[in-house]
Amino acid sequence: MTSESDAASALSHVGPCGEVRMVDVSSKEVTQREASASAIVTMKEEVLDALMEGSLPKGDALATARVGGIMAAKRTSEWIPLCHTLPLDWVAIEFQRVSRTELRVTCTAKTMSRTGVEMEALTGAAASALCIYDMAKAADKAIVIGPIQLEQKTGGKSGTYRRA
Repeated sequence: MTSESDAASALSHVGPCGEVRMVDVSSKEVTQREASASAIVTMKEEVLDALMEGSLPKGDALATARVGGIMAAKRTSEWIPLCHTLPLDWVAIEFQRVSRTELRVTCTAKTMSRTGVEMEALTGAAASALCIYDMAKAADKAIVIGPIQLEQKTGGKSGTYRRA
């Protein structure tokens, strides 16, 4: 049977005495890292039609959401405690209508770093979805965001992950 302190010390963000800490990645190898995450945004069909046409009353919501998602990905360490600040080499936001009422937002991020970009991709997708909500809420207050999920990641010690 393991004690609480033994279990805590096995976790990367928990020190031997149970204190929260930032992970030390200084000894890890710098490698190419890439991750993609998605968020589903569900809304009334006529609102999604207007969104896709760029005819919402607040203007081009997709352009705004693209810039908002990229900006958020670049500032992930300011949103997420203990997250490393990463030099992002590339961030892209893509939109795909997946049904009459659903839009998929995908954020892909790349870096050469000692730690992965999963959190940056997730933050970019989430922020982009929130921008869409903000731009479309006057037309549909019942917009739903979610799930937000990692789709794939490459690089680093744990290798490649792809959502089934």
